[in-house]
Amino acid sequence: MTIAPVADDALTGTTTLRLRLRRSERRRRLRAYALMAPLVLFLVAFFAVPIGSVLYFSVANPEVVTMLPRVTAALRDWDGETIPDEAVFAALIEDARVGYADRTLPKVSLRLNYEVSGFRSLLMRTGRKAKRMKPPYKEAALARDERWGELIYWRTLKGNGAPVTAHYLLQAVDLDLQWDGSVQRARPEQRIYIQNLLRTLWIAFVVTLACFLLGYPVAYMIANAPPRLAKVLILMVLLPFWTSLLVRTAAWVIVLQKAGIVNDALIGLGLVEEPLALIFNRTGVYISMTHILLPFMILPLYSVMKGIPPEHMRAAASLGAAPARAFLRVYFPQTLPGLAAGCLLVYVIALGFYITPALIGGGSDQMLAYLIAEFATNTANWGLAGALAIVLLACIAVLYPLYHRFAGAGGMKLG
Repeated sequence: MTIAPVADDALTGTTTLRLRLRRSERRRRLRAYALMAPLVLFLVAFFAVPIGSVLYFSVANPEVVTMLPRVTAALRDWDGETIPDEAVFAALIEDARVGYADRTLPKVSLRLNYEVSGFRSLLMRTGRKAKRMKPPYKEAALARDERWGELIYWRTLKGNGAPVTAHYLLQAVDLDLQWDGSVQRARPEQRIYIQNLLRTLWIAFVVTLACFLLGYPVAYMIANAPPRLAKVLILMVLLPFWTSLLVRTAAWVIVLQKAGIVNDALIGLGLVEEPLALIFNRTGVYISMTHILLPFMILPLYSVMKGIPPEHMRAAASLGAAPARAFLRVYFPQTLPGLAAGCLLVYVIALGFYITPALIGGGSDQMLAYLIAEFATNTANWGLAGALAIVLLACIAVLYPLYHRFAGAGGMKLG
């Protein structure tokens, strides 16, 4: 008679325990989410939003459609072969009058001037006189400015009749989007972006190679030095981080100039008879960028080399391997993860360098970041600046498969 109450009590206790475990698990997850929330917000605010903004600006084209709505709508059925009719001119005059009155005409005229030089002056002049123009508007507009009789201006308006465009992305790779949607190579005098991109990739490659050649022996020496000496060497590697990038770049301007320390030392040692040109050229860019980025190569290499047991080299020597063969077949493959990480860090950072080439390099040594800053700040061409940034981002994304090939899954296997 007493078995049933005992069974009921046991079942109730089990149910209560399960509920407590579920509440405890729920609280644990909430605490974990709360701890992750600042990191997620940081990534969204400083990674996802900037990249999303760049993507938006590289394809966004809202100015013409929103600020010249009547003429863009009237041009949708235009064949592009002859000068538009009276209805299109009437829409143009009305848009110019409204845009001049609400002060939106300067913005849209600047946007159109990116594609056709002189469009800004043409549209602003039409806007100033639109209020006094009377029908027939076609004759009035042509009388005020005969450039409205040229097809290039009308085709440019028609080609910008959509809020999204591939014009900037194509321009960033030296292609030109035509008014009818076809794609052609840009004119020879406008093919500057691929050349600048190749220059950027080459400078970053040379700097990465120089950092590898200089940083690998230094990292090896630090990893195999006595602990007290290793601390001093690590401190020397980290010391440049205590000074701002701008100060370090300005210091190289002083060091590399014709009356600087380097040239004085070379002349004093009798190695050269006259000062060398080490600044405002590619040589100065290589030297200064290598100095600035060298710690980013040394530190990943050191962290990997420090974990390689010294017994591996001794075992290779005991099996008859010469020092060079033991290093290449045993030690070096184990450092590939650190080497891949260091090369990736140095190359990616070098691709985005702006201050150092601007201060130390010449006109033919500027990298893609210089053009991005020029379009974003001086000419306010955010579309082309975003497109160039997308091209640079794509070049960086290509590097990650190579990184995972050597650094992922434990790096290259020994064989």
